[in-house]
Amino acid sequence: MWIQRDLTLQPRPRGIHLVTGEVLDALPELRDVHAGLLHVFLAHTSASLTLTENASPAVRRDLEGWLDEAAPEDRRWEHDSEGPDDMPAHVKASLMGASLTLAVREGALALGTWQGICLCEHRDRGGPRRLTLTLHGAE
Repeated sequence: MWIQRDLTLQPRPRGIHLVTGEVLDALPELRDVHAGLLHVFLAHTSASLTLTENASPAVRRDLEGWLDEAAPEDRRWEHDSEGPDDMPAHVKASLMGASLTLAVREGALALGTWQGICLCEHRDRGGPRRLTLTLHGAE
């Protein structure tokens, strides 16, 4: 089985946001997959994806704080025409990455107990974000 569809996430404020439920809701066919892979691709250069802690919001806040220190807005960036949060957002997105490939087992994502799919919104007003979900597996 091969399924591919786009999922548009509603705009979110800057931060790291759990989106596992939205991804699963967009792919009800995943329940029929015995063994397979789900590839999640984010088609943007100022946001990213990560797999991280899904229980404690403090983990996501600490990760965001670390990213802000790694790519501060007050650094002198050459690319600055789209506002002070733009170039730092590109750096953060490059560090974090634009895709995840996840195992599917017995109709569910084979995630660890505390893992969740997160959208990392690196801009103050990033707007809607588009994910391409590609599911491949055996029923």
